[in-house]
Amino acid sequence: MTRITTDTGQIGAGGGDDLNPQVADGGKRHSGSLGRREFLLTAAGGLGLAALAGVTEELVGPSGNSQLASMSVPEQVATHQWAMVIDLRYCNGCKLCTAGCQAAHYLHQDQTWIRVFTMRNAAGDTYHMPRPCMMCEDPPCVPVCPVSANFRTDEGLVLVDQSRCIGTRICMNSCPYEARYFNWTSPLAVARQPFPQEPEWPVPQVEGTVGKCIFCAAMLPSGQLPECVTRCPMGVLYLGDLEADVAVNGIGNTVKLSEFIADNDGVKFKESYGTHPRVFYIPGHGQDLEADADAT
Repeated sequence: MTRITTDTGQIGAGGGDDLNPQVADGGKRHSGSLGRREFLLTAAGGLGLAALAGVTEELVGPSGNSQLASMSVPEQVATHQWAMVIDLRYCNGCKLCTAGCQAAHYLHQDQTWIRVFTMRNAAGDTYHMPRPCMMCEDPPCVPVCPVSANFRTDEGLVLVDQSRCIGTRICMNSCPYEARYFNWTSPLAVARQPFPQEPEWPVPQVEGTVGKCIFCAAMLPSGQLPECVTRCPMGVLYLGDLEADVAVNGIGNTVKLSEFIADNDGVKFKESYGTHPRVFYIPGHGQDLEADADAT
């Protein structure tokens, strides 16, 4: 696998023991200085870790209580650049991420925004690999759409406008990650939703259109984690912000994103396709994501 790179070059360097992402301790793991709420407030306010360099010790005391929420937010702030980290060392294949996503978005059982595969490595051992949309920086699904229903936001999210989609399924054929499906049937009846039906929250789904993972885009501005991240009891899934260089999982572990990736030899899946995915994997057990085969 190649080293992780971003728009600005190779990600991070080693070091930062105090930001060690997860330490097993009786089934619990310890987190870094910033908790989940502080991370989300930081991301929502556009205050990256780089902007906080040199003042972190003043903002976060020995107790770990952050004062970031009380800081004033400058008028001109950088946009977020959303990403995800999936730590395969801790995935037990429970598929609660899939179930939680389907329940929250009223999806049929065959509609999977995040799918958990059982993989077999060269030694014949199996492990589990969640696959959401890779939120590619160069998404092949976008230019092939004849009606411009597929688009990429300024914050790096690849979405589908189902009000424009005419169901050609060309985008499905162009996706090397099999991250899309077709809505063959009528959607499930839904309760009143907290957001309007839009690309950032396509609930309910529209029959005759293509659906996919959205990183729960409508929830991010209000400081909420995606459903799959929240529902994972093992802390496998992290929502990350490349702009702030920080990521947080559903059990409250917060890490410096670049160091987490570099220190744990993070990789991207099928990077040779040139799509520049924004989902990073921590193999941890010598897996070769390019060569290993599906066991189921």
